[in-house]
Amino acid sequence: MASTEILINAFTTLLVTLDPPGLAPIFLGLTSGMPRDQRRQVAVRGALIAFGILTLFAVFGAGILNLLGISMGAFRIAGGLLLFWIAFEMIFEKRQDRKEKTSEVAITRDQLHNLAVFPLALPLIAGPGAISATVLLAGALPGVAERSQLIGVIAVCMGMVLAALVIADRLDRLLGITGRAILTRLLGVILAALSVQFVVDGVKSAFSGA
Repeated sequence: MASTEILINAFTTLLVTLDPPGLAPIFLGLTSGMPRDQRRQVAVRGALIAFGILTLFAVFGAGILNLLGISMGAFRIAGGLLLFWIAFEMIFEKRQDRKEKTSEVAITRDQLHNLAVFPLALPLIAGPGAISATVLLAGALPGVAERSQLIGVIAVCMGMVLAALVIADRLDRLLGITGRAILTRLLGVILAALSVQFVVDGVKSAFSGA
């Protein structure tokens, strides 16, 4: 069984990477004009698809890396650098702009009926950062019981994402522009620290031959 510290680290990393408060205003823009019931259906479907994607990488991600001959140490370094870049974008409000541009492309291509798949589930929820974080965390939890716990953590985080999407209009009004900016920057600083720890662990692992 995984230690409480590892599970808390996994929960924090995934939740910060998924960024439920940051998704709320983008989701509102994507589903503009939809009735509340239809918006809820899109949110549920998108969250379920994203959960399936992350679960797939939690179970098979490490195996895929072994098949490609990529060590977990190397992936920790690469994944840590990617998460650090995402943290940088969060702190300087670049990530929100990129997500908004992605959602605008989806709307202009008349893909509203497939919103739950693209761009909501992939790449807005289960994006490169969340997928990398999942594979990194799965590498630290090799046993079946530990992986099951990780999938449970993913489910809890996805539940919080779904809750944020369902109450997106109220959450957006509550936080406002200033609140979202402050929260996103705070989460970015936390993610930056976590990503540096991934790089440090990866360097240690690479030099020890693990």
